[in-house]
Amino acid sequence: MKKIAVVTGANRGLGFENCRQLAQRDIQVILTSRDRAKGQAAAEKLQAEKLDVKYHPLDVTNANSIQHLAEFISNEFGHLDILVNNAGILLDYLENPDGSIFNVKVDTVRQTIETNVYGPLQLCQTLILLMKVHNYGLIVNVSSKHGQLSANINSTRFPIYGVSKTALNAVTILFANALKDTNILVDSVNPGWVQTDKLLCI
Repeated sequence: MKKIAVVTGANRGLGFENCRQLAQRDIQVILTSRDRAKGQAAAEKLQAEKLDVKYHPLDVTNANSIQHLAEFISNEFGHLDILVNNAGILLDYLENPDGSIFNVKVDTVRQTIETNVYGPLQLCQTLILLMKVHNYGLIVNVSSKHGQLSANINSTRFPIYGVSKTALNAVTILFANALKDTNILVDSVNPGWVQTDKLLCI
């Protein structure tokens, strides 16, 4: 039986390459993105490489969108094996280039936390139920060096992005502890600098 994987924010960059490499390992991949046209185009590009990739729309900040994804996976495959929480935003880079905590806008905080923390949290809560079908799963939350509390406190570059990734690391630990007696593993990774759409994700 093929393993089933979901990758969020996968129409480009790190998420797209995750989809490619998972599919190259004979894993059925569900490529998700908020932008339907870009996501469909990305899936078609991988399909042209003879890779088993399906597209499904997903807005990680929308609970209904997350539920629709879960229903699709349940109806189509009956279970899930891998979740890569890759979707994320770095608004500090655009809206607060000097990195001053005094200049952070509340809307920037809200949008960043909704995408980088609430999204992965709700996806874990919802999709882990599909991993429990076979009591097996792997969840990878894409974090950052700025997710280290010591690095975040001493950095003035991306304060709110750092806060969000620190919180994501805490969420990762909480889920890992809650699932320690199961065969569902939860971890976070720091991929380093990645060039995507002329912006650097770190």
